[in-house]
Amino acid sequence: MTDQPGRGTGTVLSPVQARKLIIVLGTLTAFGPMSIDMYLPSLPAMAADLAAPTGRVQMTLSSFFIGMGLGQMLFGPLSDRFGRRTVLLAGIVLYVITSALCALSSGIEMLITLRLLQALGGSAASVIARAMVRDFFTGDQAARVLSLIMLVMGAAPLIAPFIGGYMLLWFQWRAIFWVLTGFGLLCFFLVLVGVKESHPMERRSRHGLVGMLGVYGRILGQPRAFGYLLANATAYSGMFAFFAGSPFIYIQVHGVAPDQYGYLFACNIVGMMALSLLNAKFVVRLGAHRLFVAGTILTAIAGLVLLLDAVSGFGGLMGIVIPLFVYLAALSLISANGLALALDRFPQAAGSVSALSGGLMFLAGALSASAVSILHDGSALAMASVIAMTGLLTLAVQIRLSRSN
Repeated sequence: MTDQPGRGTGTVLSPVQARKLIIVLGTLTAFGPMSIDMYLPSLPAMAADLAAPTGRVQMTLSSFFIGMGLGQMLFGPLSDRFGRRTVLLAGIVLYVITSALCALSSGIEMLITLRLLQALGGSAASVIARAMVRDFFTGDQAARVLSLIMLVMGAAPLIAPFIGGYMLLWFQWRAIFWVLTGFGLLCFFLVLVGVKESHPMERRSRHGLVGMLGVYGRILGQPRAFGYLLANATAYSGMFAFFAGSPFIYIQVHGVAPDQYGYLFACNIVGMMALSLLNAKFVVRLGAHRLFVAGTILTAIAGLVLLLDAVSGFGGLMGIVIPLFVYLAALSLISANGLALALDRFPQAAGSVSALSGGLMFLAGALSASAVSILHDGSALAMASVIAMTGLLTLAVQIRLSRSN
């Protein structure tokens, strides 16, 4: 894995221990993808079963994004203050309980609220897993490990839509949330028996909650750190627009069967995993910033092509699928490198930096998903417009960062 796998904290891991850690942390970062991607094929069926309009059903995504954003911004500082493991286990328990309640929900408003609470619990796993990477690794090595974790994490969105699609064939959409309940229980067990505390007492923050949240002010006040986090957020908000719009565009507009939706979705994940692997291979040689720049250029180009195809109808379904593939694959170059570069500026507050990164990402995602819901007109135009805008914003932030070098 690395020559010195544990140099971030002074705890040296063997190559075998490091590989096991990457697998477990990758599984923990899958809370978001599993909770989002598995039920995407069920959105049209959910709307029919709950007698809810499309916009309200899409709000179950927006509320989840808000919960993930706010939860990460809370749990990150808490893990800096009280340690990673205890906070992580508490978040997973909340996730398990609310997932079961989602399966039992009787109306769309109840489901929207429960999805927010479910996300609050799942956010602890996502943010703390990333902070643990910085506990053990630094610099370009941290970017490399984050890329490897994205490969492990990539298995979740690769298989989740397939599971969701076939669950609709065999059962109902509620069964998807029972599967998520089981996933949460599995992760609780993995952490309980296989993850030790990575943030020892002597490294923990001594501030109260107000002081811990005040760390965000210092991070936001550091222009380059904030710039990398902002670019991550704007780029990934395009992916959340894809989450909100693609089920209805693929299934209702282009007639894709719900159980076939997963195949189109999986193509994007394969692209993301391939770029993550290339990033892990070349980041030490080329540098994190250079690959970060390449990712922002690709997202801007792909977003504009997507918008042109949506307006003109060029290429039909493939005119939507191909630029989406390029956009989403490029996110792998932006996320791992941007987060690693931001973390390098605040090594003692890795939990807070990771939390702010995830928080900004999901809050921006909630805005983009809501925009798709509001602008939805039965075509691909709303989704394409939002994604084109996010790609251009990401490029603009990167240009500002590069000029400040």
